[in-house]
Amino acid sequence: MDILQYTFMQRALIAGAIVGALCAIIGVYVVLRGMSFVGAGIAHASFGGVALGFLLGINPIITAVFFCIATALGIGAISRKGDIKEDTAVGIFFSATMALGILFIGLFKGYSVDLFGYLFGSILAVTQFDLVMTAVVGVLVLLIIAALYKEFMFISFDQETATIVGIPVVTLYYLLLAIIALVIVVSIKVVGIILVSALIIIPAATAFQIAEDFRLMMILSTVFGVISSIGGLFLSYALNTASGATIVLLATAIFFITAAVSPRKRRKRYEPPENGDYAPSCLCQDESDGEEGSSKKGTPQHETVQCTHKHQD
Repeated sequence: MDILQYTFMQRALIAGAIVGALCAIIGVYVVLRGMSFVGAGIAHASFGGVALGFLLGINPIITAVFFCIATALGIGAISRKGDIKEDTAVGIFFSATMALGILFIGLFKGYSVDLFGYLFGSILAVTQFDLVMTAVVGVLVLLIIAALYKEFMFISFDQETATIVGIPVVTLYYLLLAIIALVIVVSIKVVGIILVSALIIIPAATAFQIAEDFRLMMILSTVFGVISSIGGLFLSYALNTASGATIVLLATAIFFITAAVSPRKRRKRYEPPENGDYAPSCLCQDESDGEEGSSKKGTPQHETVQCTHKHQD
């Protein structure tokens, strides 16, 4: 394909693949923990950081990093230590940061087309600096996820038990919020501030439709994220449409196709019947050496048993 000989297209493909994978991996934790609104709130908070960068005359990505991390930690602090729920805290920061962004734009003397590129995405305008920063953040996030894989998985299913066995649940929660913020910031050039939360949620939700264990869900989510990013980029070129919107719409189409054939649609989870049979296995049954998936002492590893976690259909 002739288009692949262009440098801007090469950078776009690499950035799209990295961002698709990162959003999909983080999206698994977001979906399982029910943090979708948190992801959307942090994504829209980046608007304030980008606008601040334009106002100060520095790279908007740099200001967005600090702005989003501060917002994410603020949401966590208020919801953990205050008397309000997490979604309420997200709503407060969501509105405040968007208002700050509008205020900064009003103070900015002049008009910048680049600002709207951050809002709606401009993957073909990814610079060498953007690509390097995306790669660095990608390596950092993957190293953290690999080092704390079991701990993050544990708190995604059962925070109370994780606290009892000595896992620093609060610290990991704040770390997860910071990781979400970093991934969102490096992704806004690809799909835009408005749509970046969709790239986090949709591939993971798609994988959840067919995955029967945590590791498989992580792998499938990554595959769907990369396919959506790269496939959406080629589709946008062929159809002459906005790349960010095309990527998200392709991911959405894959979700609905997967949901239509999902075994979860045909099988509902149920409580153990009186005869002692166990309910269908959950995503956490095979991922922690049989400890949190088993309800009986001495149950062999990998045996399908009834777990104590709370699940939703």
